[in-house]
Amino acid sequence: MATYVLIHGAYQGGWIWKLVATRLRAAGHLVFAPSLDGCAERHHLVRAGITVGTHAREVAQLLVSEDLTDVVLVGTSSGGMVIVKAAELARDRIGRLVFVDALALMPGERVDAIVKRAAPNETTDITTFPTRADQESRLFRDLDDRTRAWALARITPHPLAALEAPMEATTFWDQAWPATVIRCRRATNPPEHHQRRTAERLKAEWHELDTGHYPMLSEPEALTRLLLG
Repeated sequence: MATYVLIHGAYQGGWIWKLVATRLRAAGHLVFAPSLDGCAERHHLVRAGITVGTHAREVAQLLVSEDLTDVVLVGTSSGGMVIVKAAELARDRIGRLVFVDALALMPGERVDAIVKRAAPNETTDITTFPTRADQESRLFRDLDDRTRAWALARITPHPLAALEAPMEATTFWDQAWPATVIRCRRATNPPEHHQRRTAERLKAEWHELDTGHYPMLSEPEALTRLLLG
């Protein structure tokens, strides 16, 4: 039995992993898919000061609290930044890292220098969120109508600093990690060169899926097979 901890991206929650988590559990594995501080069903707790570090510390604490070891820590989209920092904080509990169409920033880098949005987000002092028009025209557009409606009904504004602030200092890139990078060919962001940099720096396994940015919803069977591999 393996242990999987699945970390969501911006505007999402643990719900994004439902189809994959169900399949992993059916295969006999232990699976955690937490919603991070200020996200999804925890959106009512959003506040100033929630950062990538905040999210990474709670993931690391989950590993300690649940006494998890040899963990397959998976991050998608901006969740890649979270698993970079969480892995550093819980080094002895990590078995493998998996970046699923994910951002993996170097210290000081910013998401907006890597991701080119079709339209600026709407922001407040504490959150950032795609405009209504951007949601309707872009988000989850590669999914079937029913799945897309299900996903759009669940998105929530993301803590601002956890997406827009420069990446925090980390020793992650100075260490060796067993890792896998899974790129989605039909997704524009994160760009291919960014994901190849991650793979090269980590000497990671490289896989591609012929789908959009949300393979856990569009290709859950194929993604599950890669995670099991």
